[in-house]
Amino acid sequence: MLASDLDNDNNKRTIKDVLKELVLNPEKFTSAMAADGLRSIMRGEATDAQIGGFLTALRLGGIGWKPEIIAALAAEGHSKALVPVLNTDTISRKELGMVVDIVGTGGDGWSTFNISTTSSLVVATAADLRVAKYGSRASTSNSGSADLLEAMGCSLSAVKPSDVAELLYKNKFCFLFANTYHPGMRHLSNTRRELGFPTPFNILGPLTNPVVPDRAVVGVYSKSLGRTMAEALKILGRRNYAVVCGDENLDEVSIAGISHVWHIRKNGNIDEYTVHPSDFGVPTHPLSAAAGSTLEDNKATLKRLLSNKLEDQDIPVRDFVLINAGFLLFVSGVVQSFKEGADLARQTLESGKVQDMLGCFASATQKLELR
Repeated sequence: MLASDLDNDNNKRTIKDVLKELVLNPEKFTSAMAADGLRSIMRGEATDAQIGGFLTALRLGGIGWKPEIIAALAAEGHSKALVPVLNTDTISRKELGMVVDIVGTGGDGWSTFNISTTSSLVVATAADLRVAKYGSRASTSNSGSADLLEAMGCSLSAVKPSDVAELLYKNKFCFLFANTYHPGMRHLSNTRRELGFPTPFNILGPLTNPVVPDRAVVGVYSKSLGRTMAEALKILGRRNYAVVCGDENLDEVSIAGISHVWHIRKNGNIDEYTVHPSDFGVPTHPLSAAAGSTLEDNKATLKRLLSNKLEDQDIPVRDFVLINAGFLLFVSGVVQSFKEGADLARQTLESGKVQDMLGCFASATQKLELR
């Protein structure tokens, strides 16, 4: 349980009170205070100066990188989110089955192809899983997950919280646009952009998927954040989640070499280990060979991948997808080894069924736009 859950006074503390404690008594700053500060901001009660002060003080003191603070901010953000109801009159939660996600913090500076987005499509097609892909448009890369899916014909802004359960049930995939489900976070956007340096809010995205997946792979942009993110997820009660970071400080399982894993087991233990492309039966490739390009180029690459009409330059991207999809299949318990996961991902891609699934999802969202 978070400290904010135990604080009976948390509705009385204003952003000014929080800032005073954060700046003057940082050693006494608590997760409850962090939650209060974010609550006040999301209510529109804070000025731009106060928001900037809050973000900067969290960053400079290192306070904002503590697992309990990150967890408190994520929990407060989730408490104000528009949360889809997955147990409806027509679809029971049991019928829906396991819901998973593969998502990264971004900000690693590598601008690779949309690996997690493509991997999520493969996993949704490969197994009896539902993938609730949480994301947004590009911020640090050439094309974000939302940009690419929209280019493929998906009307993502038409998807409302009440649509998610049916889309997941019928298509096994649904994209959740971050802005739709966390409207209160809009109060932070301008200040974060103007500050121009990372704050704890740069890593909150993977923690705030509104459906709270049963299992997930979460990428972080720095190895130093791996344990911190895992501890925050543990505090939030997440189990069977794996935090990953490529040795190059990449927020995915790397195709170039070693990746570090912090795996939160069912009992809450966090196991640390490394994986390598060879564990998946896949050769290594330099990250530059899997670089993303313009939105149009990425769209063309995705079309070739899904139609199994690969050109030579697509092989590193395809292998990159295989290890990330394979790892999520492993974390989800569908397969018992990394290689088995990559093999299943390869078979699924080569079958052409991923292309059909994406087409069905796009069609379903286009119909929602017409209502």
